[in-house]
Amino acid sequence: MPLLDPKNWQSRTLSGPRYTVTEPATGDPLGTVDLAGAVDVGPAAEAARAAQTEWARLPHFVRAGVLRKAGDLFTAHADELREWIVRESGSIPGKADFELHVAAQECYEAAALASRPAGQVLPSEAPRLSYTRRVPVGVVGVISPFNAPLILSIRSVAPALALGNAVVLKPDPRTAVCGGLALAAVFAEAGLPENLLHILPGGAETGAALVADPQVPVISFTGSTGAGRAVGEAAGRHLKRAHLELGGNSALIVLEDADLDAVISTAAWGSFFHQGQICMTTGRHLVHTSLYEEYVERLAAKADALAVGDPHRAQVHLGPLIDAGQLTKVHGLVEASTAAGAKLAAGGRHEDLFYRPTVLAGVDEDTPAYAEEVFGPVAPVRSFGTTDEAAALAARSSYGLSLGIVTRDAARGLDLAERIPTGIVHINDQTVNDEAVAPFGGVAASGTGARFGGEANLEAFTDVRWTTVRADVAPYPF
Repeated sequence: MPLLDPKNWQSRTLSGPRYTVTEPATGDPLGTVDLAGAVDVGPAAEAARAAQTEWARLPHFVRAGVLRKAGDLFTAHADELREWIVRESGSIPGKADFELHVAAQECYEAAALASRPAGQVLPSEAPRLSYTRRVPVGVVGVISPFNAPLILSIRSVAPALALGNAVVLKPDPRTAVCGGLALAAVFAEAGLPENLLHILPGGAETGAALVADPQVPVISFTGSTGAGRAVGEAAGRHLKRAHLELGGNSALIVLEDADLDAVISTAAWGSFFHQGQICMTTGRHLVHTSLYEEYVERLAAKADALAVGDPHRAQVHLGPLIDAGQLTKVHGLVEASTAAGAKLAAGGRHEDLFYRPTVLAGVDEDTPAYAEEVFGPVAPVRSFGTTDEAAALAARSSYGLSLGIVTRDAARGLDLAERIPTGIVHINDQTVNDEAVAPFGGVAASGTGARFGGEANLEAFTDVRWTTVRADVAPYPF
């Protein structure tokens, strides 16, 4: 019996319009879901808050057991879930498998959080026991995007639940199934009690209502920097925590001693994986002048050799962009860049939503596709002459998410990384990496710092409570 049956979605009672889940590769409908409106947030948050108290009081091993079971289910139902990720989000099967692997690992790591030491015993000037204890925040609001829908939902949902919270999840409507309904189905089968996880696919109005709801003290948002600023501002007005994982324009620095035979594959993956629709995508290739011409030529040849097409029906390297709006943005930036003087070394064309991997040479600070986050399969390449220049160019960005440095001298790479503000660094690798055990997050316009992984999840989804205990009632002078 399938885990996800579109026939069962018709009985949903959300207030928004009926939405057709569409396969971007073909335009074919995959099913329909009801969207949530702003009025649906309050009742969901209220029901979640009512259920959360009992959930938090359960022994830690009960919560851990549900999370472990959920992890197992992502593996057991991999074939079915893979097809949904491929067809709904335009992912190639390998990318879908990676999402499923990470989802299972996120659940297993979250299960371990349930039994983590909950606080510290403190020294006290008074004759009393004094200690801190981490307690669940209550209800966590999660807003997730379309590009890696399963990962970017589960990495907030799993640790929040494991630590004793309830969750209201608003996935992007374009990936309402693999970013929302799939999680609900998995956790229901794993034995999660009712009302602890609410799925509200919807638009900006629904997200704004979730941020504003007084029953939701913590927001975990993943999305664009523009939307993240609005979420952060609204959360500040409502005096609630907002953990923001935002956009990027990450640099890959290729030093003069790099092995081009090895680096071209790495560079292509960094820019073209999932059609460049990844926050960590390599958006700026900074290449030493001695390698620049050959690098551009070889990266362009690699781009031209990659297959683009329907990932559900053919073996391809790149699938479709998510929708026509994203296509317009990507192609507009490429055309504006060539109009500004950039050389189109490869790509720059599309058929329907299938955009060819694109290489732009001769870019500078004023090249739109170099200066902005493209969120498409576009690799702008720029030369540098000295390590100081490379550091300055890499640091000259409003973003600070991920950084890759390629060199035969790893110590030199680490030294260079110290000079560039960023949340993540990879020496001798490209910028797109993720593991459930690792902290994840950016600085500056890329977000509010590391928020995922072990200790970061404890900080994100619990509050610290100070408690004292005395044997007798404390005496006072009056």
